[in-house]
Amino acid sequence: METIQYRTEGGVGYLTLNRPEKYNAVDSVMMEELHAFWLERRGDEDTRVIVLDGGGAKGFCAGLDMEALGPKIFAMTCVQAYDAQARLSRLLLAMRQAPQPIISCIHGAAAGLGFSFAMASDVRIITDDARFSAAYINIGLGGADMASSYFLPRLIGSGRANEFLLTGNWMNADDAVSLGFASRRVEKEDLVPTAKALAETMASKDGLGLRMTKEALNINIDAGGLEAVLQMEDRNQMMIAFSHRIAAK
Repeated sequence: METIQYRTEGGVGYLTLNRPEKYNAVDSVMMEELHAFWLERRGDEDTRVIVLDGGGAKGFCAGLDMEALGPKIFAMTCVQAYDAQARLSRLLLAMRQAPQPIISCIHGAAAGLGFSFAMASDVRIITDDARFSAAYINIGLGGADMASSYFLPRLIGSGRANEFLLTGNWMNADDAVSLGFASRRVEKEDLVPTAKALAETMASKDGLGLRMTKEALNINIDAGGLEAVLQMEDRNQMMIAFSHRIAAK
């Protein structure tokens, strides 16, 4: 793979964005490699948790590489451009559909699509210099793009989410922690080790239980009410319990 690096260790997968000279901005190659990566994870029963980081780049991810993709997009027909937009945005759906919990390690800037990668993760660990922006509205587009209008209000509440999406202003590390967007703030050198410790704790749990917990969290955040939530939880618990009972026979 040209634009990402991946290795596994003890049930934990480590995915690194690897375009440091471009601040890990997403070009067409990275887009296709990430699509293939997340699709492969759906059938990967050996990997229980994914740790995502920005490697040696100055920041986590600067979003879309407009220098590489901009001329191509503006040369497309409207239908072609819409298809390209949908292809990019479905990366976030692919992350949520991956059965493995995703822990993102964020240093420096996470802008645009990079912000969405962080939002689509299950746990976010940040450094003091981490900052986030839904930058689309700053370049003449709508502030609601790449799942930001879905994820951000659910993560920090609609009041502050509305502010960030309507202004394009940066969320700094203090904001991210106080708003509950990030679960931990650590020094840069402790970023991946902290994620590794969390990932190993998760990976030590029952594999089916871990996957079904992520599934329940995904579905129940949009549940119609308490009864629907309880039905999902009850189903999951019995499926897990009886899978152990069957395995023991």
